[in-house]
Amino acid sequence: MTVPGEQERIQPDQWSRGIIRRALKASLATLNRNTGTPYASLVTVATMPGNAPLTLISTLAEHTKNLLQDPRASILFDETGGYGDPLEGARVSVSGILEKTDDPHARARFLSRHPSAAMYADFEDFDFYSLNAEGAHFVGGFGRITDIPPDGLQTDIADAATLIEAEPDIVAHMNEEHADATQLYATKLLGAKPGTWRFVSCDPEGCDLVCGETGLRLDFPHRVTTPQDVRKALVELVQLARG
Repeated sequence: MTVPGEQERIQPDQWSRGIIRRALKASLATLNRNTGTPYASLVTVATMPGNAPLTLISTLAEHTKNLLQDPRASILFDETGGYGDPLEGARVSVSGILEKTDDPHARARFLSRHPSAAMYADFEDFDFYSLNAEGAHFVGGFGRITDIPPDGLQTDIADAATLIEAEPDIVAHMNEEHADATQLYATKLLGAKPGTWRFVSCDPEGCDLVCGETGLRLDFPHRVTTPQDVRKALVELVQLARG
């Protein structure tokens, strides 16, 4: 969600990162392993700390069979819902190589965002796949169209190892002890309706909130690299929300 009136001030690369971070589902395009023709399907998504798109898919699915033959793929992240003319809404199509990942952060981040997936995440035929982006095409409505280079989609995590390792504890702490603060972030700072908002992930640029089928992105006032930095930023934001 972008606060009304602020879209024009957001650069396309930042806007694209926000669209990807907020997404709960997306359209995955693979190449049919038999014919080479495009094949589009619906997948649930999350992101790695550095903002690489992440999904959990089964080897029984057509898109996974296609990827095992040719890992080239594109994922369309779409925020056009609610527009009378969907072409006025923002979307970004990210292309690259989609391959299986064994990174432990993938499981934690995906299940934090999609807890119901825990029922099947450990089945033998399911694996986490991460997209190594080679570029993207952004459309922010009529007249706002541009290509985004790979580094424009990424969040720098080179100096944030302690934050990334502490992320599961930060998420648990926020949900167990500070659900009221998460509610304030969603309603007062991001303009969302009240609901059971959950704190699901954080990274050097911001944090992600989810309620039902809606994902929100809350940018930190400044870049953070440690758990202590995150705490200070969250306190600053809750004070702003209460202001």
